[in-house]
Amino acid sequence: MLPTVSVSHTTRLWAIVEAVAATLIWSSSFVLVKMALDSVGPLTVTGLRYALGGLLLILLMPLRGRTALPITKLPRRLWLQLGVMGLTVYALGNGAFNLSLNFMPATTVSFLAAFTPMFIMIAAIFYLQEIPTRGQGVGLLTALSGSVLFFGTGSGTLSWLGLGLALVGLASFTHFGIAGRTIARDRRTDTITLTALPLILGGFPVLVLALAVEGMPRPDSTALIIIPVLAVVNTAVAYMMYNHALQQLTALEVNVIFNLSPLGTAVIAWFLLGEWLLFSQIIGMVIVIIGVTVVQWQRRSA
Repeated sequence: MLPTVSVSHTTRLWAIVEAVAATLIWSSSFVLVKMALDSVGPLTVTGLRYALGGLLLILLMPLRGRTALPITKLPRRLWLQLGVMGLTVYALGNGAFNLSLNFMPATTVSFLAAFTPMFIMIAAIFYLQEIPTRGQGVGLLTALSGSVLFFGTGSGTLSWLGLGLALVGLASFTHFGIAGRTIARDRRTDTITLTALPLILGGFPVLVLALAVEGMPRPDSTALIIIPVLAVVNTAVAYMMYNHALQQLTALEVNVIFNLSPLGTAVIAWFLLGEWLLFSQIIGMVIVIIGVTVVQWQRRSA
């Protein structure tokens, strides 16, 4: 058994700050994308964001250290897995979420995205033979009751087409979570490579498809600012802070913080988009977040 490593209070506090900062950044993603959609197609926004973010991380690869395996020496099977991950989450998943923003408010889309950990739990039953505990069942029912409260008191925020697209996004992120966990567990590559290559392999195909379907983009002044911000801050920087925070905090601690993302999106959308929520909807979101947190806690402690 490896010896227990004591993390200083300052280092741990800094890791918490990084996790909270990444959460706040990702809370703004759906709002920023919705603003960019006024002049740029959803596929174009998706392709540019992840392709440019991946290129930036490629430039950071010399910082990985001498022990990291060069990407040219990665096994062919790993390249294939990383490519599928990139196409699944960055192309199909985020593309579906961005398309859903044409039919639903940013807050609602972010709220639906918060169900990703629960979908991963369900998928793990079949792919990883991880049977949920009684506590996880309680968490699931709690989250579902919050969902009923959220949509039952604000049905105007729900579009069946938008919901269907969001479910495609959820399924894609679920696959990404299972595949990424398997690769990370086996330590088959370093964190930067695991982040950068799926971004590149998923982002550029979407960008090519966007040019064919949506044509040459004609971004307005707002989109010209938002797209680089999404690529640099919301993708490259946020993922680096996420990965660095995981060096000091457990996955449970980080994920509990990330469950606050829908509330952050609601606040940002209120200021930038004027998307108001009923008090009962806010309570519903809080109940869902509690339910998701219970599910994650029970999974870690079981």
